[in-house]
Amino acid sequence: MTQAEIKLCSLLLQEHFGEIVEKIGTHLIKTGSQPLRVIANDTGMSLDQVKKALCVLIQHNLVTYQLQKRGFVEYEAPCSRVLRILRYPRYIYTAKTLYSDMGELIVEELLLNGKMTMSAAVRKVADRLTETMEDGKTMDYGEVSNTFVRLADTHFIQRCPMAPETTETSDAPPPPAPTLAVNEKDMYVVPNLNLIGKGKRSRSFDDEDNGEHKAKRQKQDADSKEPPPDDGIYWQANIDRFHQHFRDQAIVSAVANRMDQTSSEIVRTMLRMSEITTSSNAPYTQPLSSNEIFRSLPTGYNIVKQILDQYLTLLADDPLEFVGKSGDSGGGMYVINLHKALATLATATLESIVQERFGSRCARIFRLLLRKKHLEQKQVEDFAMIPAKEAKDMLYKMLSENFVSLQSVANLIERRQYETKENKRLLEKSQRVEAILASMQATGAEEVQLQEIEEMITAPERQQLENLKRNVNKIDASENQVDETIFVLESYIESTVKKL
Repeated sequence: MTQAEIKLCSLLLQEHFGEIVEKIGTHLIKTGSQPLRVIANDTGMSLDQVKKALCVLIQHNLVTYQLQKRGFVEYEAPCSRVLRILRYPRYIYTAKTLYSDMGELIVEELLLNGKMTMSAAVRKVADRLTETMEDGKTMDYGEVSNTFVRLADTHFIQRCPMAPETTETSDAPPPPAPTLAVNEKDMYVVPNLNLIGKGKRSRSFDDEDNGEHKAKRQKQDADSKEPPPDDGIYWQANIDRFHQHFRDQAIVSAVANRMDQTSSEIVRTMLRMSEITTSSNAPYTQPLSSNEIFRSLPTGYNIVKQILDQYLTLLADDPLEFVGKSGDSGGGMYVINLHKALATLATATLESIVQERFGSRCARIFRLLLRKKHLEQKQVEDFAMIPAKEAKDMLYKMLSENFVSLQSVANLIERRQYETKENKRLLEKSQRVEAILASMQATGAEEVQLQEIEEMITAPERQQLENLKRNVNKIDASENQVDETIFVLESYIESTVKKL
């Protein structure tokens, strides 16, 4: 683990969970697994603070624990899990693209809370959607439940491991730490809930009955002892499934760029047919017959079976070898060579980085080294047709610099934090004004009154806010771009390690 990774993890933990959680999380990333009292002693924090921080990190799947033979529990914070926080916006956007606003909010709530029951997630999302709807309209729990089921059916969300049920008559003391497990058959099975109801709006600040209503509702909640129907069945976002989707999208885009839209749509169909049946780390998809692929093409995609077979033959004969033929039954059996596709994507990404950072001549040397694997300096000069001194300088330059570094992302996060801190007073003022406007609009205030409130922010302040928004958006876009590059290279490395 590099210092850049540790620094980035520290920044992410502080940004999302605050100083105490960041201190405990970063300590575990640096030291490896440790028991509770050692963590408290090393960090100088109280046991209570350490316990609460660990609870937050475990809730968000950022810390794991293991019962040791000597009877004590050790906690560990895998760096790779913390770095996944960088991709939260991509996971949420993917859910929105595939399953509209409901899917977006379900995944967002699961990521924000770490784990949730289905009933809690459905109610929360229904409330949030109702807030955005016109007066008099509400979001039905049933509609949100249907989207939740679709996310589970396609494995984008999954059940969390559970502690085994214990009988109350058992005299044995409970273990120091529960052993969590989940039956693979039940991992994507949604409980049969009959959630009846609609989303609720939060009451306005000016509602005279607000205090009385809130007190009454709290009393009703306290009186109701009945647990929810899915009590104890928690759900989380399936990060591996999202990564599988990102990989598939990259493969489809590569095919579209090399061949044409029809070829990419055929590959997309094959990947979609295999998304549940093929594990995320498999080198190949499950074999699919030409007849199956033809029946699964999107509705309205008008190509005849003969043309499909011609495209499949072209794809199988292509030097990139993204598609391979594995048999002749059913009109021909075909697979996607996932490992080969990732290798090609990683190579193209590295070539692009070298070209951008060092120029076309360095890119030529880099492509040559990739193709020949090992070359002496003299051979590089001859094959690349570049003068000796220039070839030597270019090789040294590429050796002395890392092509992709997480330091880039850490710098971007620090820059965003700096921008936000420098404009903290103005941001707080803007938030106060927006809250007042929302409250007044909810109570039917006149346009003149609203305009007076808006004028509390001066023209120069508005310009400053616009500049801040533009800068932060640029930083966010750069973060995503760097992470996309890291994802492709990381996926290829992981597939290589698993293959070995």
